[in-house]
Amino acid sequence: MEKTLKKDPAQKAGTAIAACLIAALYIFLILLDNVLPANSFTLMLIPVLKKGAIYSLICVSMNLLNGFTGLFSLGQAGFLLVGAYTYAIFSIPADQHAAVYQYFDGGAVGFSIPEALGKALGENAGNFLGAVVCIIIAGLVAAAFAALIGIPVLRLKSDYLAIATLGFAEIIRAIFQWNGLGPVTNGSNMLRKYTNFSAIKIGDIKLATAFPFFISMICIALIVLLIHSSYGRAFKAVRDDEVAAEAMGISLFKHKMLSFVISSFFAGVGGALLAMYQTTIQASAFKSAMTYEILLIVVIGGIGSVSGSCIASFLYIACNEWWLRFLDSGSFFGLSVPFFRDGFRKVVFSVLIMVIVLFFSRGIMGDRELSFAGLLRRHKKKAASGAEGGGQA
Repeated sequence: MEKTLKKDPAQKAGTAIAACLIAALYIFLILLDNVLPANSFTLMLIPVLKKGAIYSLICVSMNLLNGFTGLFSLGQAGFLLVGAYTYAIFSIPADQHAAVYQYFDGGAVGFSIPEALGKALGENAGNFLGAVVCIIIAGLVAAAFAALIGIPVLRLKSDYLAIATLGFAEIIRAIFQWNGLGPVTNGSNMLRKYTNFSAIKIGDIKLATAFPFFISMICIALIVLLIHSSYGRAFKAVRDDEVAAEAMGISLFKHKMLSFVISSFFAGVGGALLAMYQTTIQASAFKSAMTYEILLIVVIGGIGSVSGSCIASFLYIACNEWWLRFLDSGSFFGLSVPFFRDGFRKVVFSVLIMVIVLFFSRGIMGDRELSFAGLLRRHKKKAASGAEGGGQA
């Protein structure tokens, strides 16, 4: 009994290492925004870190549905759009509505949540808490849309479900550009002047880069807890064998709907963060190509691996938007290279993706997770086996 109650030393040490690394990461992010000088390196690093954190959450939310529940959905861009628009609509300052909704008489929503909280708590506290409240609302609205469309589409399977959810995303994009909803969505015009990352501060300390990491980490932690709960085990059972899962008393429709709604909630949160990152949003940008990009990252990281989705997100964003940019410049280390021209970066990037898919058919992580406790256990076993081998010799 005492042995079962005793904590695993490797687990304890792994948790401590993870906590120290997270603390060090946040210190670095705060220094990056407030202390470190702006140069060509930091000016590229900051947007990659922000977008990588946002895409990590978006990809993990899609992995929950596609990887852990086995539902092939292609509607992620639609939920990102709903989340982004909901966030922007509720965070545009009242005195900016006339400028933003100039073609629709100032718009139908005449208040701003961050502005209202700022009047009561102060500007910085209002922006921080207001952004968090708007992000939660964005997730809830996306979840509500998912619950509505989930009733008919979740009775479909495989390719039919993919086509239905893809159709939903395209319909939502068209509806949000309809001038009939112009007083709310601004029609086909962009939304702007809402609270973005640059407005998030604590006192004089800027949190522009730390904030997306803070929100994404909390959301990913909640998804991990869900995966390791009884509901997560039920999701995996549905993915592995629907007939066997139903025979064990698992309600297929209930658990599919639950996974679909939760995934959409976190996609809506990701859409809100994406709106904050871009500073302006327009429905025309949320095309099906965005869903394919997210699905590609999930596949590269490993379907059924949370850490794989996070690693692949940062690698994808860094390669696509930073590391391979020299291929479009026309030169390499000062030497003129004729075929290094606009668009060549995309060619090389596509070849790299093909190589990864060919040599890592299950993705970078497969269905495994990055665990410091597991690494410590493996190291301990290797050390023990090495010691035994040396003793026998």
